[in-house]
Amino acid sequence: MAVNLTNADSALKSVYLDAITTQLNDNVNPFLAAIEKSTNDVYGKEVRKLSIYGMNGGVGAGTEDGDLPNPTGNNYSQMVTTLKNLYGVIEISDKAIRASENNAGAFVNLLNAEMDGLIKSSTFNFGRMLFGNGSGIVSTVKAVSEGVLLVDNVQNFIEGMVIDFRDASGNVIDGNRRVKIIDYANSMVGLHGEPCTLSKTPVGTLITIQGSYGHEITGLGAIFDDESTTLYGLERFDNPYLNPHYVYDAGEIDELTIQTALDTIEAKAGQPVNFIVCSWGVRRALQKLFSENKRVIDTVELAGGYKAMSYNGIPIVVDRFCPKGTMYLLNTNDFALHQLCDWQWLADDEGKVLHQVPGKPVYSATLVKYADLICSRPSGQGIIKGITEA
Repeated sequence: MAVNLTNADSALKSVYLDAITTQLNDNVNPFLAAIEKSTNDVYGKEVRKLSIYGMNGGVGAGTEDGDLPNPTGNNYSQMVTTLKNLYGVIEISDKAIRASENNAGAFVNLLNAEMDGLIKSSTFNFGRMLFGNGSGIVSTVKAVSEGVLLVDNVQNFIEGMVIDFRDASGNVIDGNRRVKIIDYANSMVGLHGEPCTLSKTPVGTLITIQGSYGHEITGLGAIFDDESTTLYGLERFDNPYLNPHYVYDAGEIDELTIQTALDTIEAKAGQPVNFIVCSWGVRRALQKLFSENKRVIDTVELAGGYKAMSYNGIPIVVDRFCPKGTMYLLNTNDFALHQLCDWQWLADDEGKVLHQVPGKPVYSATLVKYADLICSRPSGQGIIKGITEA
């Protein structure tokens, strides 16, 4: 069978979409795999989630012929957030299509390579966003040495990603710069093109994903932002249930610290924590603690085929994007990724997903999802900061 644009278009829609959707829903990280994906509570371009807090007050005890308790309903508040626009773009040159038009196997290999690249990039960025605060900021410039950046958070970088430099007000200083090399040991990043300079990217310059500033999903960084006065359009001061439990400067981790936090969260929120996320160094500290106490490290299997160590039956998963020295104590039942639809190809009026890039001998296809993350009960979540890593 001859290979042409029609075949390629059909393959993207009928063969690759389901595989991509499964990968991006279940294989980004264990946390995303564990939470609900829902089209409920989506109204136009917004998510409006009716949250119930506290309890129904219409209960009580009384005499045999006395008055019944006064009926008082549930406490409600409405959380509002805007659906975020998540995109992934692939490009296939006309030359590549023509070179493989009489070789279906070569064309399949070409598409497979493009899909693998798209999935890898989307998985990395979606996983990063889940731990972000929605700003799109991945790091800041600490110094420039011989044209290479010294950054304050190197774990958010990967080779090939495209970044923008912005000033403190969010204005673009330099845009569309592609990451070339990363020195994780020394927190240094090198870029393609002209070398970086302090005059162009001074200390404190914000580094963001291309075009994403202020447009990313409301991740854990926003939910656990103890300096933020609002969440989902509501004032935290007037709605205490929007405030998670915080433990600061934990130092050497011990079971008493963890258990006290777990008990405090359950007592305040009425539901137990069922999921723990930590950094690599914190996991090593936990393994050291359990080993010193001669405690057997149990493991559990999670949704998506993940395996994790556990603490009193609660899975403990590690994530590269979890901040250093940090442990999140979560109840996954309180989280949902609200979406207008699942991952889809952006199609024209004729249903085609492959389109020629204007002025170029290249065809592109765009994967899209409109969604945002909501935690309906932030008070049922907790964080332990300042843990000494091993």
